Formats: sequence, structure tokens, C-alpha cells
Amino acid sequence: MSIIGSIPEIDSKNNLYNTCIAINQEGNLAAVHRKIHLFDINIPGKATYKESDTFKSGDKITIFDTGFCKIGLGVCYDIRFAEYALVMCQKKGAQILIYPGSFSMGTGPYHWDLLLRARAIDNLCYVIGSCTARFTQDSSVYWAWGHSRLVDPFGQVKVSCEYEEAILYHDVDLDYLDQIRAQIPIYQQKRYDIYEVIDKKSNI
Repeated sequence: MSIIGSIPEIDSKNNLYNTCIAINQEGNLAAVHRKIHLFDINIPGKATYKESDTFKSGDKITIFDTGFCKIGLGVCYDIRFAEYALVMCQKKGAQILIYPGSFSMGTGPYHWDLLLRARAIDNLCYVIGSCTARFTQDSSVYWAWGHSRLVDPFGQVKVSCEYEEAILYHDVDLDYLDQIRAQIPIYQQKRYDIYEVIDKKSNI
């Protein structure tokens, strides 16, 4: 079993990162992903937020191998960037993408499920979105959307919850993943003679 979650991380230079970590079945640190895309938005009359006032962005694409499958990591706003998911899956071999996040009540109802399913369909992979539960007893605190879920490579939500704390279980079938990729062979149909997305850090 691997355990994946997010923490605020401070480096040796006192830079603060929104970081996702993975602990492997031996209890060792398997991966560290520092959020690449910071949540700087301005929606007039609704929300203004500048994550970059507090956090520094990461600069690496993060994949780790569990021995069962390859997992790609992102944090919250990272899910909005299709190119990032594409590189993790189609260039680096990720079969599952995991995004811990905390979507708001403003964007969550419209974007959370749509983005999880879009990334799954874009890359024919499993996508897991773990969103902060909503603490409804206190209206003065941040209300997250919740609705954690797992989406399969065909874009189907296989297991989900509402806004409360919950534990979700689902079997990941890599044979099914391979079947879907064979039936809808987008990996072989890419027109790299016309366009391409690369990982500039590793030149892949």
C-alpha cells in the first residue's frame, strides 16, 4: 500500500511549497511533488486569490513506480493543465494520476468532476481526486467542495462521496486500462509531425 497526501513544505531557504508526498509500502518516502501551477485568479465579484503571495512553485514532473503501476502526482490547480497530465501519461508512462486538492464552493460544482473525467479521457488512465471535506459547523472557515472520486480510463466515475469525510475503495484493473487504450488508440494516433508536448527538464 502507498499513502499519498499533501503538506505545506519549507525548504532550507525558507521557501514554502504546496507539496504532495508519497510513502511506499516499506514506509519510505517514494516521491515529492511540489505544486507546479499556483492558484492565482481574479473573478470579479466572486473571488480573488493569489497563492503565489505565499507559496513558491515547483519545477519538476513527478512520477513514481509502486511495483504495481506508475503513478503521476499533481496538486489541486495542476489538474487544469492538460499538457502536464499528457506528459505524465503519454511520455512518462503513468497509469494513475492522483490529485489531492481543495476546490472551493465557487468552482467545485462546475469544474471538479469535469476536470477529473477530462484528464482520464484525455490520457485513458485512472484519475483519483481527493478533495478536502467540508466543515459545515463553522461558516467562518473555508468551505471546500469535497466530492472525492475515482474515474476510470473510459471517463466513468467508479466510486465517489459527497462533502463529508469518507474512505473510498476501488480495485484498479490495469488489464482494463490496456483494453481501453487498445480500443481507442489515441497514443498511436498522435500527430507528432504537427504538434508535440515535451518535458523540457528531461527533454522527453
